[in-house]
Amino acid sequence: MTSKKVNYMSDILSNLSDVIGDRKRSQSEESYVSSLFESGIDEILKKIGEEATELVLAGKGGDKAQVVYEAADLWFHSLVLLKYFDLDSSDLLAELESRFGMSGVREKANRKK
Repeated sequence: MTSKKVNYMSDILSNLSDVIGDRKRSQSEESYVSSLFESGIDEILKKIGEEATELVLAGKGGDKAQVVYEAADLWFHSLVLLKYFDLDSSDLLAELESRFGMSGVREKANRKK
């Protein structure tokens, strides 16, 4: 993946994270994201569970467009969860970057420590 593409993706995630943070602070009755924050952690986690299940079902169905659609929903709701804990996409990207070049077997072994 080119660095231009990586920067573009990072910018999108950063901008979306900023918008989610604005919605968290504004608590607007007209905002879906504000309503999630107002409903609390259990509602946010419930939505992540629903979106994860929908992604699994889309994967099982094999429709690539639906897989992308559901993955976007899961990523979005995951960003809401991060922002709930005053984290954002940069925290997620830093974690992913720390794993880059590390085998999955080694990464899993490091988790147990």
